Amino acid sequence: MTPRILFVDDDANLLAGFQRSLRKQFTFDIALGGPPAIELVRKAGADVYAVVVCDMRMPVMDGVKTLECIRSLSPDTVRIMLTGNADQQTAVDAVNRGQIFRFLNKPCPPEVLAPALETALKHHQLLRTERELIEGTLMGSIRALGEILIFVAPEAHQLGQNLREAIRPFAESIGAPSIWALEIAAQLSQIGMASVPANVVRKQAAHGTLTLEEEAMIQRVPEIGHDLLKGIPRLEEAARIILYQHKNFDGSGHPTDYCSGKDLPLGARMLKVLFDRMALERESVTGHFASRAMEQRKGVYDPELLALSFQCAPDRLVRPRDGERPPIAISVGELAPGQLLARDIVTPTGLTLVGRGNRLSPMMVERLRNLGELGEVAEPFFIEDVPLASPPG
Repeated sequence: MTPRILFVDDDANLLAGFQRSLRKQFTFDIALGGPPAIELVRKAGADVYAVVVCDMRMPVMDGVKTLECIRSLSPDTVRIMLTGNADQQTAVDAVNRGQIFRFLNKPCPPEVLAPALETALKHHQLLRTERELIEGTLMGSIRALGEILIFVAPEAHQLGQNLREAIRPFAESIGAPSIWALEIAAQLSQIGMASVPANVVRKQAAHGTLTLEEEAMIQRVPEIGHDLLKGIPRLEEAARIILYQHKNFDGSGHPTDYCSGKDLPLGARMLKVLFDRMALERESVTGHFASRAMEQRKGVYDPELLALSFQCAPDRLVRPRDGERPPIAISVGELAPGQLLARDIVTPTGLTLVGRGNRLSPMMVERLRNLGELGEVAEPFFIEDVPLASPPG
């Protein structure tokens, strides 16, 4: 896709001059003022405009506010400001709020503006390449962590998957920022379970009575997950959400610090509601009855988020499996990456290896085949009658 540039100014004659002098070198649009520019970016979506060149002094909305809004809509768009009044406070505001790439004095002749645009386009390409590299590396790491948890604590992994599926529509309904970080935090919320001994994991999954020592291990799961992720670039926000996922709104609970109320990360307050709703659903308490039960737990939840959660999903968070189509029974040799499990895969003694609802990855298939050769997995397996998805990883 050809990179596009957006020129923003309240002077129609100046915009027309840009069109005459630069149309052979660049692909661009024009906007007569801040609000029309923001609407253009909003409709186009992130990354359509590689560069925005904006005048500082405009009526209705000045350049700092315009570029600040554009930055929130399209973070990688490179922002250049034109100003004939480059006072110190203007520069400070522009850098702090709009993160300006470059200032150009107005009027700016084509022989000065064109090289600046070329430099800005190259910078935008570098930003996109860096982001794609980082996000690709992160997603690979997240998938690997998830697969480790599948084999150590399959019920915890499935809970993380359910939380991820529930948090996106919840976040969208309330206009929450950084949905990507919220989804990662939900998916990896139980990663600390990898540190818990297998017998304790099984006892907790079966809702057995834990000893004081075992309860202490479970309480430390969010802290361990936080410590595991906090050093990974761009996962700092997700790590903090995981740390506070079980903290009560009034500040009680773990971790035992002074963080409470709105100071708790939004994602942590959301996960607290979703986690406890899912626990009630496992006991067949849903809808109005679940809402009433949670409202009676004073100081536990953010009351606004609790109400909004039931507005977003009035009945259930985890949809029961569609019973209209019977699952397909297959042997270990027929397992393939991308298949969706309709039932848990268990050992001959009933220990869950991979929970229903998971899609098989190449590593999972290989491990299950190895277990099958040793006679340590119960056949047949049951998969959904749906086309194969692209395998994870």
